[in-house]
Amino acid sequence: MNRVYNFSAGPAVLPLEVLKEAQEEMLDYRGCGMSVMEMSHRGKIYDGIIKEAEADLRDIMQIPDNYKVLFLQGGASQQFAAVPMNLTKNGKAAYIITGQWAKKAYQEAKLYTDAVAVASSADRTFCYIPDCSDLDIPEDADYVYICENNTIYGTKYWNLPNTKGHELVSDVSSCFLSEPVDVTKYGVIYGGVQKNIGPAGVVISIIREDLIRDDVLPYTPTMLKWKTQADNDSLYNTPPAYGIYICGKVFKWIKSQGGLAAMKERNVKKARLLYDYLDNNTLFKGTVDKKDRSIMNVPFVIGDKDLEAKFVKEAEANGLVSLKGHRTVGGMRASIYNAMPYEGVEALVAFMKKFEAENTK
Repeated sequence: MNRVYNFSAGPAVLPLEVLKEAQEEMLDYRGCGMSVMEMSHRGKIYDGIIKEAEADLRDIMQIPDNYKVLFLQGGASQQFAAVPMNLTKNGKAAYIITGQWAKKAYQEAKLYTDAVAVASSADRTFCYIPDCSDLDIPEDADYVYICENNTIYGTKYWNLPNTKGHELVSDVSSCFLSEPVDVTKYGVIYGGVQKNIGPAGVVISIIREDLIRDDVLPYTPTMLKWKTQADNDSLYNTPPAYGIYICGKVFKWIKSQGGLAAMKERNVKKARLLYDYLDNNTLFKGTVDKKDRSIMNVPFVIGDKDLEAKFVKEAEANGLVSLKGHRTVGGMRASIYNAMPYEGVEALVAFMKKFEAENTK
């Protein structure tokens, strides 16, 4: 088996142990004679799978009983509309723009509510998190919205905004389950799973129960009403059943590794190895203000497009794939999610050192 080190931003690397388990169960799930992707989502076996997945996630994140866990479709992007549709009461919302996904969520929200941008880091190509300690949040704002870890730009909120009593809604797609989290600080915390938890096609939304209401915007589609999904335990229609099954296996893998505290310790160690090299070499340069650096997504540049293209090509030839940066930033980006082993980052840094030596005059 010739496995590469996959630094893709998403869909991204999954734990090898999880893939092997799924492989073993592909044709016959625990003696039932069929694959999980073939079985009814209404059947007893699948009911056990989805309930166990939810129980494990609640355990990992210590999710309070007054929060609902929903396994949904449409990815995080569909929640860009679901959030204002379900939360709008006063018709106003505050958005903090720290990257492309926060910007897209903001633009989508403007279709349904009076969304205002209360802070932005667009002035420096989103390379930092703005000061959110004393924002001018409208008093009647229904919620304050952030994208907590910015996949493209490699920034992370290490301190949550002062929402001045308003509900905090956070898209955590690219830092989901990477560290311990206090769920009670959020009204809604959600994310697509394809970066850190499972295959593309599932979004997990964790919503405080009092925010799941009947009195949503009148044109909200049935499928986008959180109450529809909550009342039916994420089984209103056929869910992304196989994706949820894989998520459940990743939850068990995280528990076996020591939980979220262990995940953070590992992730910090990996990130430190890469950032230490970026801060002490003569060829590559990190693009993010140090205080706001993500431990999940690490963008870096050389400043010479031809040399950057050469780096990406030679890295791939050495089994280090998907290192090309997003088109809005350029350069390179290494996404080092939970399932990326320390050895993968060691291999990347070793290759970078070699490339530096060969391409520095």
